[in-house]
This record gives sequence, C-alpha cells and structure tokens, in this order.
Amino acid sequence: MARTAQLLHELLEAAADRSPRSVALSSRDRGLTYRELASASTRMAASLWRGGLRRGDRVVVTAADGIGIAVLVYAASRLGAVFSVLHEQVRGGPLEHVLRDCEPKLLVSDDPAAGRTAAGCGVRFLGFDELVRTALDADADGCPAPPGGGALAVDPVSLIYTSGTTSLPKAVVSTHQQVLFAVSAIQECLGYRGDDVVYCPLPLSFDYGLYQVYLAALSGARLHLGTVAETGPPLLRSLEAAGATVLPAVPSIADRLAWLLRRSSGGLDRLRLLTNTGAALAETTMSALRAALPRLRIQVMYGLTECKRTAIMPPDGDLDHPGSCGLPLPGTEVFVIDDDGDRLPPGEIGQFVVRGPNVMAGYWKRPELTADRFPRAEGLFPELRTGDYGRQDEEGYLYFSGRRDDIYKERGFRLSATEVEAAAHRVPGVTSAAVLPPSGGRSSLLAVVADIPAEEVRDRMRDHIEPFKIPRRCVRLEQLPTNGNGKVDRKRLEALVGSGADGAHPTASPR
Repeated sequence: MARTAQLLHELLEAAADRSPRSVALSSRDRGLTYRELASASTRMAASLWRGGLRRGDRVVVTAADGIGIAVLVYAASRLGAVFSVLHEQVRGGPLEHVLRDCEPKLLVSDDPAAGRTAAGCGVRFLGFDELVRTALDADADGCPAPPGGGALAVDPVSLIYTSGTTSLPKAVVSTHQQVLFAVSAIQECLGYRGDDVVYCPLPLSFDYGLYQVYLAALSGARLHLGTVAETGPPLLRSLEAAGATVLPAVPSIADRLAWLLRRSSGGLDRLRLLTNTGAALAETTMSALRAALPRLRIQVMYGLTECKRTAIMPPDGDLDHPGSCGLPLPGTEVFVIDDDGDRLPPGEIGQFVVRGPNVMAGYWKRPELTADRFPRAEGLFPELRTGDYGRQDEEGYLYFSGRRDDIYKERGFRLSATEVEAAAHRVPGVTSAAVLPPSGGRSSLLAVVADIPAEEVRDRMRDHIEPFKIPRRCVRLEQLPTNGNGKVDRKRLEALVGSGADGAHPTASPR
C-alpha cells in the first residue's frame, strides 16, 4: 500500500509514480507531465540549496509564470523551506514590508527592480527566469537536495499574506499537515478526477489558486493556468480551447461567464463543475449558468485563509438550501457563538468558530493577534474565531450574514453589505453589485453593473429586502474594479465614484 503523503512535495511524487506521462500543468505556451514536474522541482531544489536555502528558511517569490511558481513551491518543500507566493504586482513599499516582516533567505523574482528592494532589506536576490530555465533543462547539472530536507509534517511550509482588516498585510502560517488535511478534505467534497482539466484563471498568490496545484496532484488532473486577461471577453474561448471540465471561480468570473453564454450560440460541452468562493454567487448567475449548461454542477464554498476552507455545499446543494454556503469540511466542526463566547443554538446569528486540523498555525510574528483569533479550547486545541457572522441550521448548514468589517450602522440599523449586495443581484438586469459602507460623512452607496437605470435597481430591490436597508444612493458602472484575485477592489471603487456625500455622478440616484 502506498504511503500517505506527510509532506507537500510527496503529493507530487505520488502523482508522478501513478501517472508519470499525464500532463500536470499547462499554459498557452507549454506543459509539463507529472514526472517532468517532479524532476524539475528536484533540480530547482538543488539550485536553491546552492543559493543557501535550508530547512526552516523563508523564500519569497513574485513572478508572472505560474508553472515556474508551482515548480518552486514543490522545490521549497523538498528542502523543508517555507515559501511565500506574492502577486506579480507587489512591488516597492508593499514588497519591502513583506521582506522585513518574514526575513527571507531569498527573494526570487522576474523583476530586476525587486532586486534593489531586496538589497535594501539585506535579502539575497535570485532571478526567477534563469532559475526556472535551469530547472526545466533535463540536461542541467546539479546534485539533488536531501529529500524533504529533514522536514516534519508539523513544520511550516508556507506563509500566505492577507490584508484582512489591518493596515499592513499579515502572514498566515500553514504546516505541511494542515495543508495536506485541507487538500484531502476539499477533494473529498469536490471529487476532482484524473481526466479533469481544471482551468485556473486565478493567480497562485491567491490561496484559492494555489490549492488548485495541490488538488490537481492529489487527483491526477491537469491544471491549465490561465491569465487575468483571459477572464474578460476571451473567457469562453479560453475555456473551450483548454477543454476545461472544472472552473474554480470567484463571482466576477462566474458573472462574466454567464453574460458571455447568454450572448453565445455555442456552449462548453465538457465543463462539468464550477466552484465559487471569495463572495456569494448571485442566484441569477447560477440560474443563467444552469440554463446554458444543463450538465454543469455548481458547488458553493466559504472559507478564510486562516483555515483554508470552512464549508462546501454538496453539488447543486443551493437548490435545496438556498442562501447557504455549505456544510463544514469532513473532519471539522463549525459552531456559532455570542459576544460572550457562549455557543448559540441553531438559527441564532453569531460569530462562526472553526475547529479541526484545517485551522492553521496562526499569524507570523503576531502573538497577540494569534491569541485573539486562535484561542485554545481548554488550553489544548486551537480554534479559529473567524470574525464572520451568520447562523447554522438544524442540519448543520451554514448561512453567512456578513464579516466583522462587513457590518455597518446607518439610520440606527445594523446592516450587512453582503445582504444588500445579494438583494441587488436578485434584481433582473443586474450583473454585479457592491456596497460601500458609510465613510467620511458619505452615506452608504450601492454600485451596480446593470442593464436598467440605477434608480430602477433601488425600486426593484424592495421586492427582495426591507426598504430601510437599501442605500439611498446607487451608481451604475460599466464594470466593477477588481483586484488581482478577481474580488471587488473597494478602494478603487471608492476612488471611482467619489467620496463626497453629495458628489454628482451621471448615473447616481438623486436621493
């Protein structure tokens, strides 16, 4: 019987042993089989070893090449090192913050300017492109690094930087065993197959994208790495060209796909599964996708970086449990507490708390924040107080109401931006919606992408939500600005619509 993977790179080794000639990763211009990926990660581990990387050292990578990043992730695991993948646009001050915060042994980047930032922080710099070329050269010299570098399953393997509600990004520490448990539990729910082509348009700096690398290795699927540009008008053509069977999406991508399908005479014959996280998926979007693609199954998910995935809906489970974000992962527990920390009965709204092997180790060099968010039940078992609010029904299904920073107060009422956005999405003609809570004397504001006037959106929302919850101002835009992960960029949205309470806008409600 094959030994269960204890370290991250052992997922890859097992896949290479099972299906050495199966394609593991592909992009528009190249691909690697599982055996080629395993060999490339070994060669890169040797290069990183020569660069001074050892067990427990941190290595930061920022680059555009997803295949090269995947090679580096497995290479770092072989050495027992800890990797952190940053978005390719992280430069200057934000990059300097990360380097000073995690104190890596190496920065690997395809941007020469990043080398100057590294030098200013006393961090050694390696050129990403040359490192990848050497790793992919089957004739390259180099002694393989010690397998696993002596790492243990309880050792950290990655730092994932997340902004949350703090002013500067903080890193969530994940160990090998936490990552592997999360991957196995997610796979148990999603059921990726060896003949799947998983089309990933998400950056690997986003843990939702990064975990597609792991899920592909565990299932033996092919992971096709798309680009941000392909999430726009070319999305439908890109999915068809790749032969995609699975699409991990965020709402902006799912909304775009539904819009394209409504205007297309063709379809996606092979696409069988769409997953969603990052924010709630509009019911209208799901209905449009199902109408255009009758064999498509949709699995709604909910999670945080701090525990990777909290809940996953059974396939098409939203049809039986509308509004739910799913059941807790197998082998984990989610319950609801009040402000005093006492458990609440089913149906009552409070804060979600997660317990299980998916709860990550805490925040890097943030002991007070770790103690606050990751308390230990009875001094032994870590929990995660998510800062997210909602309820749980008698069957265990979770219903998300809003995040701690999503709840705002206006006209004497406590309101949820998520609830307001969901009501706007239910209005026919609305493609996307986002709420900006009150700020700096400005009342709350609703921004929509819609085929109908802004004031009509507000009027029709009365069919779906109490009138006092509807923002007094609505702005219609051509599209909502998004960040590198495909989520709505609320800072850019704020700048786009203006922050003045009475600021004029051509499509704003006059109220």
